[in-house]
Amino acid sequence: MGVYHHIKAVVKNAVILAESYGADLEVVTIGAWLHDIASITDYNLYEEHHIHGARIAGDILSSFNYPEEKIELVKKCILNHRASKLIEKASKEEKCVADADAISHFDNLPSLFYLAYVVRKYSIDEGIDFVKKKLIRSYNKLSEDSKEVYREKYDTVMSILD
Repeated sequence: MGVYHHIKAVVKNAVILAESYGADLEVVTIGAWLHDIASITDYNLYEEHHIHGARIAGDILSSFNYPEEKIELVKKCILNHRASKLIEKASKEEKCVADADAISHFDNLPSLFYLAYVVRKYSIDEGIDFVKKKLIRSYNKLSEDSKEVYREKYDTVMSILD
């Protein structure tokens, strides 16, 4: 269930960024909904879920006779959404989905605290430090344009954690 909240946050933020950047809203929305499809359907695919996810999304969209040029854009959004993989984002749509994925952690703070305190059994101070570092890493993965869009959210959350 937690992954649903992550994906929902990615979609919400991808739409915000698509509107801000003038990207293809339909492609961005589909890319955001499907960006983690491979790791959801088979967690064993997690390490390369961006590669498998692009293939799976292409198959799904083709089965609905979705336009081929848009399928290719959606696949690129999924293929290049991982900030841990330093792949140049060639389109506005790719940037929207990748940045939305990174910023989604700010919309799911309870899951980060759950991870810190319940799963990892950190002390109060260790848990706060863990969450802050995770959020700083996520924010730093954003493109410079998206950092500006989300600067107030970042500053607000950081001030609460301080």
